[in-house]
Amino acid sequence: MKVLLVEDEPQLASFVKKGFEHEGYELTVAYDGRSGWSLYQQQPYDLVILDVNLPYLNGVELCSRIRAGHHRVPVLLLTALDSLADKEAGFEAGADDYLVKPFAFRELLLRARALTKRYSETGVAQVLRMADLELNLESKIVTRAGQRIDLTTREYSLLEHLLLNQGRIVSRVDIAERVWELDFDTTTNVIDVYVSYLRKKIDRDFTPKLIHTVVGMGYVMREG
Repeated sequence: MKVLLVEDEPQLASFVKKGFEHEGYELTVAYDGRSGWSLYQQQPYDLVILDVNLPYLNGVELCSRIRAGHHRVPVLLLTALDSLADKEAGFEAGADDYLVKPFAFRELLLRARALTKRYSETGVAQVLRMADLELNLESKIVTRAGQRIDLTTREYSLLEHLLLNQGRIVSRVDIAERVWELDFDTTTNVIDVYVSYLRKKIDRDFTPKLIHTVVGMGYVMREG
């Protein structure tokens, strides 16, 4: 499970990172809001933990950006501020939970587990949409402009992963892990080949184009 921690206190960030990694999580640290937003856009995470008082872009603003992209990820705020107004601002920005510093790591871990469990149990929308493209998660039917698109199992899984992370850059390594479920072999171009197959089916005869290459980083689904 991948966790993004955005925390500008190095000692606290190191403490939390060691604790989560000891529990089997993969945790990435950013030390300011701008860097945190950049990391968030590069790959999907299963949980985001944000300090409120961050340089450049504070945690509430960062949470708002995540929610503006309609990304379905649990967000937990950390702060030294314990006023009702501060908590209200965090929840209005889309945060799922709020933990006041100082805190026991065990409580942070329990809250993290509860949030990820809640999100996994509630599931996702039965239909994923972008522009006139629709993917029905129950029937596995894909249509564009009302026209049914026949996909192979691998093409379908790739499209589903891209749609679940629409607006966010998805790296080839992440696609390999999430769609192929294998360690990424840098000598193979199989992912690029399948993206090409997918483009021919859902983009070639339609507008706007939805699958875009971000040179040196991966792919992103967006309108135009």
